Amino acid sequence: MKITRRSLIGFGAGFAIAVTAGCGNQSTTTEAGGNETATSSEPSGEVNLYSSRHYDSDQELYDNFTKETGIKVNLIEGKAAELIERIESEGENSPADVLITVDVGNLWKAEQEGILQPVSSSVLESTVPANFRDSEGSWFALTKRARVIIYNKENVKPGELSTYEDLADPKWKGRICMRSSDNIYNQSLVASVVEKAGEEKAEEWLKGLVANFARSPEGNDVGQIKSVASGECDISLVNTYYVARLKQSDEAENQEIVEKIGVFFPNQEEEGTHVNISGAGVAVNAPNQENAVQFLEYLTTPEAQEVFANANNEYPVVIGAESNEVVEGLGEFQESSLDVKAYGEKNAAAVQLMDRAGWK
Repeated sequence: MKITRRSLIGFGAGFAIAVTAGCGNQSTTTEAGGNETATSSEPSGEVNLYSSRHYDSDQELYDNFTKETGIKVNLIEGKAAELIERIESEGENSPADVLITVDVGNLWKAEQEGILQPVSSSVLESTVPANFRDSEGSWFALTKRARVIIYNKENVKPGELSTYEDLADPKWKGRICMRSSDNIYNQSLVASVVEKAGEEKAEEWLKGLVANFARSPEGNDVGQIKSVASGECDISLVNTYYVARLKQSDEAENQEIVEKIGVFFPNQEEEGTHVNISGAGVAVNAPNQENAVQFLEYLTTPEAQEVFANANNEYPVVIGAESNEVVEGLGEFQESSLDVKAYGEKNAAAVQLMDRAGWK
């Protein structure tokens, strides 16, 4: 079933919507841990949101949506894999209306598992660039993040850096730290290389990259930043918002860390820096379909975009919305125009190649 919605949704004082807040018979039950979940599939003046984001400002945004539309947002939080599995297990009786998660790899998986339905919305199609949404409307990007090279400023000069592919050069032997191959961020980056260069060249690059590791892959992105700052290694790859978080921190230790590292946007002379997304889709058995589409349209207004993106120091996906000063301070860059859907399509190949290259 494909939802069609053609009405343009505004925001703030100009946010005029005719809302039918139907009484419905939807009820909620409290689960272990205090979570509430809807138990009826009848339409109502509500939208049931399953989200892997956990920021106080998101709740403020949802509350504002309720004030503007009269539609209550019922929030269930969890990790992406858990939420996808939950919607699958709930089947036709699932109360989920909207799934929000990070990385297109997770959105692709949700689409492939058949838990998202295609949506046709002139609002979403006109505000979200084509390379940041599913061509059939199963999911739409809400924010962007770049995966950048960070380097130890004492040991590396910016002029020595150029591309992701250059990290396989023997000059970096024993100088690169990386997190494990089961990390979706790295998988998506490798998938983008597979899409651009093909599997043979991607595998050759991976073998060179792995040969340059300073240690066995471990830790998260913040751990990589700390390793580079401490001199354990000279280079790593991280998402931009992790650097921005440390820059925003009031802790002296974090300020010392960011003073020791530099941020480099690779492939600027090529196709541009790798960019990934967080995004959302309408659940396949959504009991409140119209409310779900209206909610997604709301999240792509410039005002909502700024709140949503800045909560995690990301880049808004909608043109006209602005990033915060810390994110802007990381520098301007040309982003890759590659269709992010390729990260999902090439994920299996990427994982296989990483394994063959010895990336643990």
